[in-house]
Amino acid sequence: MCTSDIIGVMEQALKQIILELYSVDIVPQLTRPEPQFGDFSTNAALQLARQLGKNPRAIADAIADALRATGDFTKVEVAGPGFINLTILDSRLLKDALRQPALQYKNIRYVLEYSCPNAFKELHTGHLYQTILGDVLARLVEQSGAQMFRTSFGGDVGLHAAKCMFGMVQALGGETPQGLQAISNDPMERARWISACYVVGAGAYEESDSAKQAIDAYNQQIYSLHSTGDHDSAFAQIYWTTRQWSYDYFDAFYDLIKVDHMRYYPESATAVKGLELVYAGKEQGLFTDSEGAVVFAPGDSQHLHTRVFITSKGLPTYETKDLGVIFTEKADYNFDQRTLITGNDQKEYMRVVFAAANALQPGLGEHMTHIMNGTVKFADGKKMSSRLGNVARAADVIDIVREKVAEMTNNPSVVNDIALGAVKYQFLKYRAGGDIAFDIEESVSLQGNSGPYLQYAHARARSVLKKAGGDVSVDVPADHVFNTDERLLVRKMAEYAEVVERAATELAPHHICTYLFELAQEFNRFYEKNRVIGTPEQAARLALVGRYADILRAGLELLGIVAIDNM
Repeated sequence: MCTSDIIGVMEQALKQIILELYSVDIVPQLTRPEPQFGDFSTNAALQLARQLGKNPRAIADAIADALRATGDFTKVEVAGPGFINLTILDSRLLKDALRQPALQYKNIRYVLEYSCPNAFKELHTGHLYQTILGDVLARLVEQSGAQMFRTSFGGDVGLHAAKCMFGMVQALGGETPQGLQAISNDPMERARWISACYVVGAGAYEESDSAKQAIDAYNQQIYSLHSTGDHDSAFAQIYWTTRQWSYDYFDAFYDLIKVDHMRYYPESATAVKGLELVYAGKEQGLFTDSEGAVVFAPGDSQHLHTRVFITSKGLPTYETKDLGVIFTEKADYNFDQRTLITGNDQKEYMRVVFAAANALQPGLGEHMTHIMNGTVKFADGKKMSSRLGNVARAADVIDIVREKVAEMTNNPSVVNDIALGAVKYQFLKYRAGGDIAFDIEESVSLQGNSGPYLQYAHARARSVLKKAGGDVSVDVPADHVFNTDERLLVRKMAEYAEVVERAATELAPHHICTYLFELAQEFNRFYEKNRVIGTPEQAARLALVGRYADILRAGLELLGIVAIDNM
């Protein structure tokens, strides 16, 4: 496939023309107008008019004459006050439709931290969304040339673990680890049992002073397990066994939704490093004592609030553990870029953590970005609380969508791929950061902007190619002249590389979703009006169908969605 960038080439040619005509060095920009106006448009004449004090229309006419002389365009028109609309040669348009996305992250060592479930809890819909988003961003950046390191960070210590231990001890009738043998061997069922115990402990912590005191003691005891290396006491056996059950559950869930596994950093492994950093920073005057605790006070100049990093009891807070994982990942991977995905509610918290990391190692903050995802809401529009036990479990969402898909098809072999395609696309088609209104009926629709619709579009194109029999050439015959419908399809295909590059640069996969839906619609319009097989144009049109199907497959695979050949 071709790797040249038509927009970059044209912008450079336009820049040279302007330099020769007016001795002005500007960076002209090309945009894609509606098809009736051409393939590209530029307002370079309007830019120049302000600098030169000349009529923009006259400037546009001069530039247009120079562009026509290159022979690269079938039409160059001046419109309005000085816009220049360009229609390129069909051969050049087709060449761009075969272009691969540029490798803008080539040789970059990139850490992407996402998913981040806590041990002793189930993954909910927020984790599902974030895991899907992170998996796609990792794939997108990796395909753009980066050396990708996928990581995840979560709590295996802290108050939530203590609450869960309290609930498990209650369920087992005491600190009796042998009772765990009666629990199912299925990772999903084990996770549900652990989650139910957490709900019991969380409720007891709020409702009973004696339970609260016991859970606070458990919290200290869990930290002690790690510091002393205790694996033998009854309490330790329950803790270590069920912690491993949580990790097994994470792996099973990632396999279920077909995403790459991440390297998991537990908080217990980063707390020590974080404490070292905070105490070292305290000696440098970066952290200060406050009522027995150690805090980071960045000051009014950074517009950040003060946060506690070490409690009055000497325990590390989440902030300290986050510092630990940042510097551990830096030591492990020596990253050039690190991106973290969290919920929107972590915005101000992470600003402080990033500021503390940058204070400890000046310049580090320039290599870190923070992407936030919104809340997943269903028909009732409510954000659900895991503490109350009524959270929508991630696995439940998959199960419900799978049931809907099973009602739609008589091909059971594709049900899982369609269901996952429906869920992933429903999340990814929205710009990251806003809340997600997850409509299950919409997600499985074969008529609208959905994953199954695009999977069906791909299967339809493959069916056409299969009917043709034999190998289909990717080359359009040199003497073929595109009709209007064919050219519109090629024009849309030529945008693919550009869209992928934009999605990778902005870390915004919704651009790919929008593009693939528009591409499928363009193909439908072409196919409704133009017979492919058994016509004089068969060879050319089969080549277009083949390229269209390849683009759909590539785009869907970037989104982590299986491009099904037969639905």
